[in-house]
Amino acid sequence: MSEIVNTFEAQQQGRPTGPLVCGYEVIIGFETHAQLSTASKIFSRASTAFGAEPNTQACAVDLALPGTLPVMNKGAVERAIEFGLAVGSHIAPRSIFARKNYFYPDLPKGYQISQFEIPVVQGGAVEFFMPEVKGVAEKKSVRLVRAHLEEDAGKSLHEDFIGQTGIDLNRAGTPLLEIVTEPDMRSSSEAVAYARELHKIVTWIGICDGNMQEGSFRCDANVSVRKPGAALGTRREIKNLNSFKFMQQAIDYEVRWQIEQIEDGHAIEQATVLFNPDTGETRAMRTKEDAADYRYFPDPDLPPLCISEQWIQQIRDLMSELPRVMAQRFVRDYGLPEYDATTLTQSKAMAAYFEDAAKSCGQAKLVSNWIMGEVSRRLNSEDIGIAAAPVTSAQLAVLIGRIADGTVSNNAARQVFDTLWSGEGAEVDAIIEAKGLKQMNDTGALEKIVEEVISANAKNVAEFKAGNEKALNALVGQIMKASKGKANPQQVNDLLRSKLNT
Repeated sequence: MSEIVNTFEAQQQGRPTGPLVCGYEVIIGFETHAQLSTASKIFSRASTAFGAEPNTQACAVDLALPGTLPVMNKGAVERAIEFGLAVGSHIAPRSIFARKNYFYPDLPKGYQISQFEIPVVQGGAVEFFMPEVKGVAEKKSVRLVRAHLEEDAGKSLHEDFIGQTGIDLNRAGTPLLEIVTEPDMRSSSEAVAYARELHKIVTWIGICDGNMQEGSFRCDANVSVRKPGAALGTRREIKNLNSFKFMQQAIDYEVRWQIEQIEDGHAIEQATVLFNPDTGETRAMRTKEDAADYRYFPDPDLPPLCISEQWIQQIRDLMSELPRVMAQRFVRDYGLPEYDATTLTQSKAMAAYFEDAAKSCGQAKLVSNWIMGEVSRRLNSEDIGIAAAPVTSAQLAVLIGRIADGTVSNNAARQVFDTLWSGEGAEVDAIIEAKGLKQMNDTGALEKIVEEVISANAKNVAEFKAGNEKALNALVGQIMKASKGKANPQQVNDLLRSKLNT
């Protein structure tokens, strides 16, 4: 359902524009279908379990057999309320269901039960950080128009039917929460960052499993381009983007295609398009319908959905700490930068890993640096989650404690980390001893090395005394080499400066 509200021109006054592409501004809005984590469907008791044999989980209500009536699933409503609370939305005390009329083989009733005029969740926003560029991470906010409850359709199967199409109605009636944004995004990277944050929210609060391959989290991107200051361009909707990688590729291609069409003198026609990951291209599936084409009217079989303040408060009281609230706590209690805190609350598992290690070693910022750096690099390279990390939070805490007390240098710590990750050792201190990685803490021995390096490098000494700071780095390098990397770099630096300045 395309519900991007075209109040864009008035609402965008004063909002910054994004980077231009060939002189055009990119405008992106999102519609996301999150499959709610109920055991049964939104208006029937049929199972929502994934992977069953075709048409084995479609009951009489889902098939729209004569005489059947829909009955609202309370759990679906509660999950919608949870989402609204998580993103700061208004929960409508009274909302209604409507019939969205269209004819397609996988829609048994000939209409979809959805919400139109009065959705259950109204407004709100999703805030997130863009990836760091030159050490700076820009904070963004995407406003939500609404989130409404609706039922899913079945699925058309085109493979293995030799020129025919099969229909699997197992998905028919599966509860969905459709989350609609304002057209606030200005690039494919911003759109992907928004989608990732939304995915984090719905999985964190447990209303959706977020499995994109199984269709539990499906994104539609509405893309248009315009010259700066011009009226909003005609949008094309890219349907059913089921991976963040394909999402970025599809939007980038669509932007280029629209610009090329306009530059060649062609008008953009409103349409629904599909992305082909094999070719990296979008192709038109059908001309895009407007709300009037669906002939919405209130569903006479369903009474208004009434939600009391007491019910909302009961749900609020049962919700776990939200990621944005936890991030604020990490800033307040651990002194972390906001970017670090937001990154560490990407999942409950990562947040718990950080907090366990930080409490154990008392070095919250160092723990944050290691998780966002070395730990995340390893997780990404092996495509695993932090729950499967070979290095436990307790081991990381011990290692960081050894860095903090000067037992090992950062370089030596990475060697210890490599050994822990590979499973060749389990005890941090034992690995340090076995590999001879302890830093040199004998001031007398270090002072002797410093004096020898100063004596052997008169040219560098003279350059430093003449004001060339880089010459000091050369001397430090010689000292580290002479100590076989075991000297404390900060101690070396301090001692070297002290001797050279006397």
